[in-house]
Amino acid sequence: MKVLIPLICCLIAVREARAAIQTELVEYKQDDTVLEGFMAYDTSIQGKRPGVLVVHQWKGLGDYEKKRADMLARLGYNVLAVDIYGKGIRADNPKDASELAGKYKSDRALLRARVNAGLETLRKHQLTDPKRIAAIGYCFGGTTVLELARSGANIAGAVSFHGARDKHPVQSAGAARR
Repeated sequence: MKVLIPLICCLIAVREARAAIQTELVEYKQDDTVLEGFMAYDTSIQGKRPGVLVVHQWKGLGDYEKKRADMLARLGYNVLAVDIYGKGIRADNPKDASELAGKYKSDRALLRARVNAGLETLRKHQLTDPKRIAAIGYCFGGTTVLELARSGANIAGAVSFHGARDKHPVQSAGAARR
């Protein structure tokens, strides 16, 4: 056991040294709205790999989600941190964040359209295996990935970190795949 732990640490260090994480801002659209996501992937991995869609918290796409995208890319995933609000639209205080998030939480069709635009962007990326995509979200993003799952989106799984399963009427609740 004393030899196994250093060996595992060494292997992880070698993998990290080989990793060549590429990040880029990616513009995409939902109808006429321009959205700007953050893509991260490891260029040392050849071929298609599983994708992860990351959905931001109530202030909009920021450093936290970008850090998580980078971490997931280091694990071998092709990652897109999506933009629900629109290019350059970010809140810097709780009042504005509440208003932005509220707009989408009260218009589930728009929320679904925005997250699906990101999902399709990730699905069409040349490095993504379109049959192996999952979605994760934080707070507002957690609520969003629950909506994505409820919509019947073709994803392998959804993970909500303290997202709300609120009292809003659930459309297509039975559409979530098991």
